Amino acid sequence: MKAKVTGIGGIFFTCKDVAATKAWYEKHLGLPVDDYGCTFWNGPTEVKSSQQWSAFKNDTTYLDPKNQEFMINYKVNDLVRLLEQLKQAGVEMAGEMQEFDYGKFGWIIDIDGRKVELWEPANEHLFEK
Repeated sequence: MKAKVTGIGGIFFTCKDVAATKAWYEKHLGLPVDDYGCTFWNGPTEVKSSQQWSAFKNDTTYLDPKNQEFMINYKVNDLVRLLEQLKQAGVEMAGEMQEFDYGKFGWIIDIDGRKVELWEPANEHLFEK
């Protein structure tokens, strides 16, 4: 089976004042924000899935290279295999894959020079609030 994207994992963007931005979205749109932003849980199912909404300070390096204002995180079904497929296709990698208790992350540069985050969730349902 070919590795592929299975959905949007998150939207990440920059702003002048992260706390004020999160407070505005919480007040006006009802987003239940926390330290990371807001996690939207899909359900009810036995295996939950989520999408993340996160604001970052303007001077963040998380969205580098290129100082872009936003980054899309795509959920994938097999990150190791997908990164290998992308390398073989000549796609530029942006750093090394990282693994945490909530999943594996990898980054690539798209055809327009934008950094794209790829995420293979691990036991996502365990992190639901």
